[in-house]
Amino acid sequence: MIRYLTAGESHGPALTVIIEGVPAGLSLDRSFIEAELLHRKKGYGRGGRQQIETDEIEILSGVRFGQTLGSPISILLRNKDHEKWHGIMASEGEAPDDLEPVTIPRPGHADFAGLVKYERDDIRDILERSSARETAMRVVAGAIAKAFLLECGIEVASYVSRIGSAICEETSEDVKHIKALTASSDCRTLSPTANANMKKEIDAAMQRKVSLGGIFTVVANGLPIGLGSHVHWDRKLDAKLAAAVMSIQAIKGVEFGLGFEAASRSGEKAHDPFILDHDEISRPSNYAGGLEGGMTNGMPLVLRAAMKPIPTMQHRLPSIDLATLTPADSHFERADSCAVPAASVVAESVVAIELANAILEKFGGDSIDEVTSRLPLS
Repeated sequence: MIRYLTAGESHGPALTVIIEGVPAGLSLDRSFIEAELLHRKKGYGRGGRQQIETDEIEILSGVRFGQTLGSPISILLRNKDHEKWHGIMASEGEAPDDLEPVTIPRPGHADFAGLVKYERDDIRDILERSSARETAMRVVAGAIAKAFLLECGIEVASYVSRIGSAICEETSEDVKHIKALTASSDCRTLSPTANANMKKEIDAAMQRKVSLGGIFTVVANGLPIGLGSHVHWDRKLDAKLAAAVMSIQAIKGVEFGLGFEAASRSGEKAHDPFILDHDEISRPSNYAGGLEGGMTNGMPLVLRAAMKPIPTMQHRLPSIDLATLTPADSHFERADSCAVPAASVVAESVVAIELANAILEKFGGDSIDEVTSRLPLS
């Protein structure tokens, strides 16, 4: 099973990840991983940090001559922005005399709860790690999972369904179609009209110095029937996928297929009937989103997630200075106006990791050839 652990602060020297459990013999190209990181960097509404960071990785272990060894893979991603933050984020020595601690928490962020939980005096001790910069390493781990899934005939893609009040009416369950359309969309959506409307929403938000959230959809094709299990709560694949996506910063809701809409339908309009098509069992709809009873059912996986507006924004919200216990405007640092397109890429990554683990759980194998030899014929 694939396990991964990330480390590093937003403005620290580097971010790191250790990925364990990847089968041996998987071809792994550094450029493939960096291309995934580039997808995360892009997106209309991203802040100035994306122009600073190059997001070039260093593979330190677990890969030799372009193939995984079966041993833990460790990867380093240096923060170029650390050059300007070295005095503030030093790991050794004493704090500078002129260091100004952050004492005003941002509503909607980890600042306040983290400060109380870990008994710190400077919110920077919390915000540096809780920053979404950490998700860069989840994209690195997810890229490796995607490379594994491709060997298994499985592909994952995502698209933005909504930003603010701008909605993309077009939907798709075809990964190749999604990739073709989002490649030319700076909001990573399926419709040029929706893309233009989303950009207008973001422009208006930037003028008001506020942030925007939205909804994105993740789709996976090629999944065999029976990944996951119905027999125990902690083996249900939809539960694992929901937990993985909910762990992404600012995600506030996850649904599969019809999701919440199913609650307003009667039963005959909420489930996917079975039909015979040329003696083959088929489904005319995919209301379940590819999962029934915690298991894949052979239909495309369709997952949607809602992302709240980022809590760091120039339009500062009322807060309290914890050093003086007096009212103050919330703390602001450089931030995105909208990160929904980037979050969709992160979601692809964590979904890919869970799907890779579901494959390994069901079919097993220590080498890529051993795993693929056990997969059912398509």
